[in-house]
Amino acid sequence: MAVSISVVLLLAVLAVIFLRNGGLKLSHALVCLLLGFSLASTSIAPTIHSGLTATADIVSGLRP
Repeated sequence: MAVSISVVLLLAVLAVIFLRNGGLKLSHALVCLLLGFSLASTSIAPTIHSGLTATADIVSGLRP
């Protein structure tokens, strides 16, 4: 649960930064949002979730 909230917050911050800098238009952000909701309702959602979880585990295991 904490990983998914962190990913959502990170993506939201990046979207705001891109919107402010003009690198991301509002229409593009809405398309990305709709794509995310569409992917969440498909059968590939568990695969995406497990991939993000595995990536978070790898990153959290790295020591500088």
